[in-house]
Amino acid sequence: MKLLRFGMRGQEKPGVLDQHGQVRDLSAVVADIGGAALLPNSLAQLRGLDLTTLPRVDGLAQKDLRLGPCVGQVGKCICIGLNYADHAAESGMPVPPEPVVFSKWTSALMGPDDPIEIPRGSVKTDWEVELAVVIGLGGRYIDEADAMRHVAGYCVMNDVSERDFQLNRSGTWDKGKGCDSFGPLGPWLVTADEVPDPQALRLWLEVDGKTYQNGSTATMVYGVPFLISYLSRFMSLQPGDVISTGTPPGVGMGQKPPVFLREGQTVRLGVEGLGVQTQRTVQA
Repeated sequence: MKLLRFGMRGQEKPGVLDQHGQVRDLSAVVADIGGAALLPNSLAQLRGLDLTTLPRVDGLAQKDLRLGPCVGQVGKCICIGLNYADHAAESGMPVPPEPVVFSKWTSALMGPDDPIEIPRGSVKTDWEVELAVVIGLGGRYIDEADAMRHVAGYCVMNDVSERDFQLNRSGTWDKGKGCDSFGPLGPWLVTADEVPDPQALRLWLEVDGKTYQNGSTATMVYGVPFLISYLSRFMSLQPGDVISTGTPPGVGMGQKPPVFLREGQTVRLGVEGLGVQTQRTVQA
């Protein structure tokens, strides 16, 4: 299934994409795509629906129908840094002996095609296409061998980053990772049963038609099962939590000379089988 949230910002309704690419309204079935709706029993109920009996929503997704972030009521957005060896190299940093973990404030999350706001005072706003994992069944101290049972599905994340805020403004990376609009999520949550191998997905990103990132989740340092198990040692994972698993090489900071986003540009990105995002950059 491709689960999504549609409508005006802050008023999104739950929906599902049918086999013809038409959005169907799930409001009579679940309150939102998030929390308890992502538990295994709830997802099984949704899979059993005859989508043709659900109300059809006017408009086409990502055309004249806005999509919000594909998961609502996100409790935690947990990000993994330097999880591709070649990205670590272009960043001038060693591959970490354990995953680098940081947070993206949930106020940064937005729809897949909403504009990226370049923060006031920014000089180094950058892009990062990533595979995001959405937790269904929560837990603590999860065994790696059992980790995939806890996954509701996967989606695209642009881990937008302000490198000067991130690296030069004292403290942790969070200042440069959580600005408003720095978390485009979606277009949809593809349930885990439709993604047989999350470690075999192509990721790509282009700015104004020029490809900068073209990688594969196969080259992750720490794979999805390990990350779920690892994170669950330090925090409880709960339904609807988002784990953004890191970016392949090709970020603006790694170009020679470095290239950063400016007002009026177009960013397009996608992950194989999970959809495409398109964002225009605007000044905050």
